[in-house]
This record gives sequence, C-alpha cells and structure tokens, in this order.
Amino acid sequence: MRKFIAVEGPIGVGKTSLAKRLADSFGGDLLLEGPEQNPFLERFYKNPRQAALPAQLFFLFQRAQQLQELRQSDLFHAMRVSDFLIEKDRLFAQVTLDHDEFRLYEQVHQHLAFEAPVPDLVIYLQAPVEVLLERIRQRGNQYERTIERAYLEQVTQAYMQFFHFYDTAPLLIINTATIDLVNNDSDYNALLEQMHAMRGGRQYFNPLSMSL
Repeated sequence: MRKFIAVEGPIGVGKTSLAKRLADSFGGDLLLEGPEQNPFLERFYKNPRQAALPAQLFFLFQRAQQLQELRQSDLFHAMRVSDFLIEKDRLFAQVTLDHDEFRLYEQVHQHLAFEAPVPDLVIYLQAPVEVLLERIRQRGNQYERTIERAYLEQVTQAYMQFFHFYDTAPLLIINTATIDLVNNDSDYNALLEQMHAMRGGRQYFNPLSMSL
C-alpha cells in the first residue's frame, strides 16, 4: 500500500480528476494544487509578462503553507494523493519568468527551506497539445479561457524535459490521448493493475482505450 501518490502533467491533462478518483478508491486524503485560489492567474493568462512573478510567488507561498500543514498532520499514517509535485512550481517559474525575476524567485524559494515528502509513486500524464486545448475548452474554467497554444507547448516541453531526468521516486508515464481514466472503468482498472505491478524505477503505460 503506497502512502503518497502524486499525479502530474501539463494543464488540461486530467491530473486533478484522476487524483480525486485514486483518493476515493484508496480511501486516502486529497491534496490539491488549488490554482483557482491564485488571484493573479487569470491576469497571467491575459498578460503573462505583467503577472508572471506575482502568480509564481503566490503559488510558492501556497506550497509552503501546504507543506506546513502536512508536517503538522499525521503524514506517516495517512494515505495521500496529490495532483502536483512541489518541484512543479520551479518548472513553471523557469518557463514564465525572465532572468532577473527567476533570480528573485530562487532567493525566496531558498529562504522558505522546503522539505517536501517524497512520493511512493509519481504518475505523469501526457497528451498532445491539441488534446490538452480541447480538454481545457470542455471543462470551461473561467481563468483558463485565454491560455494560448504557444504557452501550452512550452509547458508541455518543460514537463517532458523535467521527467526525462526525474529519478527521485518510482515513475509511471501514461499517454492519455486515447483513454479516459476518470469516466471509463476499463481504462481506470487497467491503470490500477499497472500501478500494482510496479516495483520501482520507470515504466510506460500507453494503452488504447478499452472502449474502442
């Protein structure tokens, strides 16, 4: 029984929905990123250069608060599923901030002294940019309505590079382009089987949808 599972991937790939279903299946606590709480995010999507720094700093302080709450809770006796890795904030900062802003971000990050728990399993969800844009459109979040394709391509590439070198925890990489892990039970059960079969390292899961 894994105690901490993190689901990651670019905007629109379905990580929050999958994290919720996994937490429900395993009876675990849910730890969510909470982008809707960031008052600068909608402004960032409208004007990235103007709002990138406050948006990233808000997320940074939000993570610090979440980690503080984790340290105060029974981390080692409660199963948890998260829809983000702490490292994602630095990934986004590298994409969105200019050189001077990123230096400031790094200084703040170092002073916060993050001590993030290491997941027992990381699930990295992938999908083509066209699929991500369609999923973003379908879910209709107000603050995401102005996301541009170029930005999403940058984020997708940053995730690919990050996980190419990631070896901190066991990693399951899933191509979600033709499957529905939330609404299709066959697809979801195939994922659970893959998770149970994992013994460490890095594995790829690239199924065709069971509904096809």
